[in-house]
Amino acid sequence: MNRFDKKGYIMGFKTKVQLIKRDKSEQWYVNLPSALAQAMDFSKSEQVEWQVQDRKQLVLNRLRDVEPARKKKR
Repeated sequence: MNRFDKKGYIMGFKTKVQLIKRDKSEQWYVNLPSALAQAMDFSKSEQVEWQVQDRKQLVLNRLRDVEPARKKKR
């Protein structure tokens, strides 16, 4: 898997894992930064699937096909 764009840069965003504890349960959250969601053209309520690669890598996959990004006209 190539982690670099055409210029050799990695597009990455740091975020924290959050935990909400309740009386009988707990819920873990990872937020998707707005800039990343917009760059990836996500839509509200879009379904995704987490894939565990190993204990260090977690991959988020879309469950729908996505059209290639269009180049902006200058």
